[in-house]
Amino acid sequence: MSEPASISSGIAQRYATAVFELARESKSLKSLESDVAALDGALTESADLRGLIASPVYSRDQVTSAITAVAQKMALSQTVTGALGVMARKRRLFALPQVLAALRAMIAEEKGEVTVDVTSATPLTKGQQADLVKTLKARVGKEINLKLAVDESLIGGLVIKVGSQMIDSSIRAKLAALKNSMKEVG
Repeated sequence: MSEPASISSGIAQRYATAVFELARESKSLKSLESDVAALDGALTESADLRGLIASPVYSRDQVTSAITAVAQKMALSQTVTGALGVMARKRRLFALPQVLAALRAMIAEEKGEVTVDVTSATPLTKGQQADLVKTLKARVGKEINLKLAVDESLIGGLVIKVGSQMIDSSIRAKLAALKNSMKEVG
């Protein structure tokens, strides 16, 4: 891991732990979970928000007032709003995506759940999702949260990531393996 990435993940882990512990003490994990989902969605949808948290052009006061206004407009909990304000004042908002990922993992662990990243060539139907959850639950032994993505370059099949394990049953991977084996023969 590169040094800036490890520094960023260390910062993110500390903020996430602090926010999670505050939410757990105040018995507001449900609220924290919805706040994390809302912020994650906002970051995905808004290029302006991504620019705000990453740009060094804005002053501390500008970033702090902007992120506080965003948090109030989104009706985020006091714990998350306060954490965003502290991160803005300390110029640590660049780590917000990693903080959200760490918080999702902590919440899932607390609930006894595992988040599984599933990438498919086409969107999965509800029936396919239910079958996949059932199979993964039997294998992992915990409740499963699917995080779905579509990547047409897979051609077909799935790429499933559970923690540090990855199962790649995509046609793209099989074609790449076939190509490599053909190079070895010829």
